[in-house]
Amino acid sequence: MKASELFIKVLENEGVEYIFGIPGEENLDFLNSLKDSKIKLILTRHEQGAGFMAATYGRLTGKPGVCLATLGPGATNFTTAAAYAQLGAMPMMMITGQKPIKKSKQGRFQIIDVVDLFRPITKYTRQIVNGNNIPSMVREAFRLAMEERPGAVHLELPEDIAEEECQERVFTVVGHRRPDADKETIGEAAKMIENAKMPLVLIGAGANRKRTSKALTEFLEKTKIPFFNTQMGKGVVDERHPRFLGTAALSDHDFVHAAIGKADLIINVGHDVIEKPPFFMEQGGTKVIHLNFFPAEVDEVYFPQLNVVGDIASNIEKLAEQVNDHSNWDFADYEKIKIKVGEHLSKYFEDTRFPMLPQRLVNLLRQTLAEEDIITLDNGVYKLWFARNYHCYQPNTLLLDNALASMGAGLPSAMCAKLLNPEKRVVSVCGDGGFMMNSQELETAVRLGLNLIVIILNDNAFGMIKWKQEDMGFDNFGLDYNNPDFVKYAESYGAIGHRPASDNDFIEMLDKALNTDGVHVIDLAVDYSLNHSILNVLLKQQAGVKQ
Repeated sequence: MKASELFIKVLENEGVEYIFGIPGEENLDFLNSLKDSKIKLILTRHEQGAGFMAATYGRLTGKPGVCLATLGPGATNFTTAAAYAQLGAMPMMMITGQKPIKKSKQGRFQIIDVVDLFRPITKYTRQIVNGNNIPSMVREAFRLAMEERPGAVHLELPEDIAEEECQERVFTVVGHRRPDADKETIGEAAKMIENAKMPLVLIGAGANRKRTSKALTEFLEKTKIPFFNTQMGKGVVDERHPRFLGTAALSDHDFVHAAIGKADLIINVGHDVIEKPPFFMEQGGTKVIHLNFFPAEVDEVYFPQLNVVGDIASNIEKLAEQVNDHSNWDFADYEKIKIKVGEHLSKYFEDTRFPMLPQRLVNLLRQTLAEEDIITLDNGVYKLWFARNYHCYQPNTLLLDNALASMGAGLPSAMCAKLLNPEKRVVSVCGDGGFMMNSQELETAVRLGLNLIVIILNDNAFGMIKWKQEDMGFDNFGLDYNNPDFVKYAESYGAIGHRPASDNDFIEMLDKALNTDGVHVIDLAVDYSLNHSILNVLLKQQAGVKQ
C-alpha cells in the first residue's frame, strides 16, 4: 500500500478519532488517504488553534491528540502549541509535510529544518525517510507521548515518501503499567507523616487522573489531613471537602500561604517545578515529600527530602494503609485559616457594580453551572481570580494553563472540550487580548455546530501586564489598545453576539446563551480596579511584608 495509506492505518490502530489542522500541498497524499478513514478531519483557521485543540484532547483523554500542518510556515505555527503540550504534560502528536527529499523540485523554497526546530520542545522528533518505517515510528512516538511525563512528539512526512509503495504492517498497541514505589520508601513516607505535627497535602497537575482522584479522596477521608491545590490541580478532590483550604494561585503572600507557612511537612502529590511554584522551599524550613510519577527535578526553590516515585494512585493507596498514628497532629490553626480564607475570597461575590468585577463573574458562573460543566480560561489576570475563587467539584472542569501560560488557547481548548463532551455545558472565559490571538476559530466552532459560550473580558488593554506594571511602580505605558465591536464580529462569523449593560443584563444573557443552541459571544466590560489593591497591597499587608 501507499505510505500515506499506511500512515492512516497505523493512526487508526492507535485509536485516533480526530486530526486537527490545515493541510498544504505537501500533505495531499496524506489528505487523500484520510478521506475514506474513520478518523475525522477538523479543519481549523490557524495551525496554532489546531495544536491547542490537539493538546487539549491529550489532556482530557490521556491519549495523544493529533494535528497536521504543511512544511515551513505551517510547521512553525505549531511551535507555541508544542511548547504548551510539552510543559503542560499533554500527549500530542504533530505531523508535518516536507518537500521531496530524494530530489529537489523547488530548490530551498520554504525549507527549514523542522525536525531540529522541534527538538527542544518535544520528546521525539523525526523525519520519515522510508515508508516501511512508519508503523514502528508512529508506535514509538505514541508510546513516548503518553509515557510519564507526557508531552509532544513530531513526525515529518516528505511528499515523495508519502506516495511510495511500502509493505503493510501494523504493530500491536501495547499498554504499560507504571511501577510502584518500594515498601521501604512507602514506610519512610508514612513515618514522616506520622511524626509531623501539622502535615499538609498539596495537589498538583500530575494528580489530575481519575484513579488518582479516587485514591486521594479516600486518603484524605481516612487521615483528615487538610489540603490545598495548585491552579492545574483544581478539582482533583472536590473543593467542597471540609478539609480544603484553598488554591495557591500565587507563589507567596496569598491567604492560603498562612496555612502553608505553618506546615512542618507538605505531602506534594503531582506537582513539579514546571508549573509555577505554589510555595518556595527554604533550607531548614518545611520538609516536603515528593509523590509523583517521576523524581523531583531539584531547583533552588524546590528540593524535597523524599521522593516517592511511581504510580501516584497506587502509592497513595499504600500510604493510606500505613499512616495510622495521628496523635501528633494538631489542625486547629488550619481550621481558623480556612474560615478567614473563605471570608476574604467571597467578599465581592454579591457586588453588582458594572463594569463587572471578576470576583462577581466567578460567583455567577459557579452558581449557574453544574458540577460537571467545564470552563476554559485563556491567560490573563482573571486566571488568578478564577483559580482562587472558583471551586471545582470534579477533575478537569476548570481548564487553565499555568505551565507555558500562553495566550490564545482559551477558545480552541473550549472547542475541543465541547467536541469531547457534547452533553456538558462549556464556557470559555478570555481576555480581549488573548481572544483576539485566535478569534478566527469562531468560524471553526460555528462550522462544527458547537454549542459554546465565549465570555470576553473587555478592558481594552493587556490587563495582566498593567497589573504587574503598577506593582513595580512603573508608569502606565504601552499596554492600551482598541477592540473591534465584538457583537458585530461574532455575528460576521455566524455566532450570536451579546453586550450586557448591567449586572442583571449579564445574568439574563448568560441564561439565554446556556439554554440556546449555537456559539454565543458575550462582550463583558470588566472592572480590574481592585487588582492592585488586593493582589499587590492587601495580601502583602496580611502577610506582614514591608512595602
